[in-house]
Amino acid sequence: MKIGIQTWGSVGDILPFLALAEGLQAAGHQVTVAYIAIDGSKFKAVNNRDKNFTDRKLQARIEQLEANIARYLEELDRADRQPELVPEARVSHLKEKIASIKKQIEGFNEINKQLQQTPDKQISLTDPDARSMATSGRGTGMVGYNVQTAVDTRNHLIVSHEVTNVGHDRTQLASMAAQAQNAIGKQDLTVVADRGYFSGAEILACEKLGVTPLVPKPLTSGNRAQGLFDKTDFIYLAQSDEYQCPAGQRAIRRFTTIEHGLRWHKYWSSACPACPIKAQCTTGTNRRIARWEHEDVLERMQRRFNAWPNPARLRRQTVEHPFGTLKAWMGATHFLTKSLPRVSTEMSLHVLAYNLKRIMRILGTHRLIAAMRA
Repeated sequence: MKIGIQTWGSVGDILPFLALAEGLQAAGHQVTVAYIAIDGSKFKAVNNRDKNFTDRKLQARIEQLEANIARYLEELDRADRQPELVPEARVSHLKEKIASIKKQIEGFNEINKQLQQTPDKQISLTDPDARSMATSGRGTGMVGYNVQTAVDTRNHLIVSHEVTNVGHDRTQLASMAAQAQNAIGKQDLTVVADRGYFSGAEILACEKLGVTPLVPKPLTSGNRAQGLFDKTDFIYLAQSDEYQCPAGQRAIRRFTTIEHGLRWHKYWSSACPACPIKAQCTTGTNRRIARWEHEDVLERMQRRFNAWPNPARLRRQTVEHPFGTLKAWMGATHFLTKSLPRVSTEMSLHVLAYNLKRIMRILGTHRLIAAMRA
């Protein structure tokens, strides 16, 4: 089992999972990886929130400073009208504060010029690659990185990982699945992830890789929230390419459109206006149903998900614990380096330490050393 140290700016794990697997097998431990849990977690960067700017945040700061200037100017006007009520020292202090605030606004205007040139309209002054990201708590957030991991459900080793500065997980599933395949040297994997990874394009890409995805569908039906029938109440009839509605009528395909780069078919029934249960279905003239051209991929996954005993529990008990352990080791500041390449290397060192300690727990120190020497 050979350990190679990664150089600054390079990509990939320091200790390949195959080397770990060889070490475990050499020590007589069974390694059979078929299920992988994927998740992402936000890690703080060396960049204070006050040193990170978005359009909204920058405008709010400028408006706040302008309001302060207006308040100070009112006080100076009052000093002109009633000089006996405002000491001269206070007047001098107010003028200094106004000059200081105007200088701050000039600085923010310069930052705004740089901000408009960035692709994502966001800028961080301390670590240029760090990004403002929402966290699970309402109204909270941090400036940092989104670390993706793929963890095997048998040994709880981190198979692969990647540091990104994208604040969501929707575009990460296929990439992490492919990295897990390469790390393990096995194509037919089952990957489990939470609903933050649900994306038709990503799930389709997984199937093309030979990976079986298990991702719950987000519960975001506006119709269901209004007490109306949602899409799950309509039965798709593949043979005739129609939908059967709750009233027993057929909704036929009317036209095809492209939305956000995806091809969608639109269906509705001519019987909608006279339907006796129309009030439970739609407030429009016809109830329209949209079907993605690869919707069968999502339907197959949903059937697998429904047949699985408890995929959500498997994911939680596999992938969330390593994140908690790593953050406990790293402390409140998390990353100590700056820029994506260096942060990636720092994370790789933490993953190396985690995996080695995990193998020590599985094998014991003496068996691990013997396996490394072999």
